[in-house]
Amino acid sequence: MEPQLLHTVADSVATVVVHHPAKRNAMTAAMWRALPPLLDTLAADPDVRALVLTGEGPTFCAGADISTLRGSPDEAQGLAVRAEEALAAFPKPTLAAVRGHCVGGGSQLAAACDLRFAEEGALFGVTPAKLGIVYPASSTRRLVSLVGPAAAKYLLFSGELIDTERALRTGLVDEVLPGGGLAERVAEFTRILVSRSQLTQAAAKEFADGRADRDAFWAGQARGSGDTAEGVAAFLERRQPRFTWSVSTSG
Repeated sequence: MEPQLLHTVADSVATVVVHHPAKRNAMTAAMWRALPPLLDTLAADPDVRALVLTGEGPTFCAGADISTLRGSPDEAQGLAVRAEEALAAFPKPTLAAVRGHCVGGGSQLAAACDLRFAEEGALFGVTPAKLGIVYPASSTRRLVSLVGPAAAKYLLFSGELIDTERALRTGLVDEVLPGGGLAERVAEFTRILVSRSQLTQAAAKEFADGRADRDAFWAGQARGSGDTAEGVAAFLERRQPRFTWSVSTSG
């Protein structure tokens, strides 16, 4: 099978799989290009309420396919940044499910997700210093926002790989699961995500990402959504709420 991004939608969760096992799921130029339009399609799908990004088999993503850097490194980096930004802008909760190596471009993609769950034994690295590449400013800022300046400098200056214990301690990872336990935990947690108010999640995502010009928009969405009334009624009636507000239909 050619290197590609595979995707499925089941139980309101879209799963995107980086599929290039011959090169430990390294991202080719075609794969970087394919990610933004795929994300646009999934964002517009009302059946999708959360997205999981993972890699085929025992590796998440070993980075960019280095052969793509021989032509125009600037162009290759631009493709990666556009894909990363598209993932960060996805309006519904995103979760990176990480096994094995999550390095270079793989770390870029994982950092662009809202949450990162990793299986014990996973390794993380930000490796441009090994290639003499200037890491993009936007990617650097995103990394700093996750792990802080000191840990970001450690990763960027050295290009060294860190294990899940250190990744958890620095905030690069949100949960670490024992071997064989990642899929079950991701399925459990995404069931929780899809049961919650998409209105709350979408607004919280924008606010947490630093957007400061949409307070009035979200206040209006809350007033017109009915989600608050439904949530309160469900709580008082001791039943599961049936939230109806959707990113895909909010305009």
